[in-house]
Amino acid sequence: MCKTERAVVTVIGKDRVGIVANISSVLANHNVNILDISQTIMQDLFAMIMLVDISQSDADLSELRKELEKRAEELGVQVLIQHEDIFRFMHRV
Repeated sequence: MCKTERAVVTVIGKDRVGIVANISSVLANHNVNILDISQTIMQDLFAMIMLVDISQSDADLSELRKELEKRAEELGVQVLIQHEDIFRFMHRV
């Protein structure tokens, strides 16, 4: 059994149709599994955070980052993907 390797994906931008579908499709194309997802819309601002399993991905984190950033630019949103360990270190209390 493979060990889970997790990353955190955050997306922020003006709400529009297709954000979740487009970001999810980039992940699915690289065999990245979405473990948990939360999204909200505050007035017209879309915010989403996903916990994903990258252990079976055919792309490394930097490749995923490049593809997600390209798709985000097309959508007019900002996206960030960080390894879970980095995310936890940066957001510790």
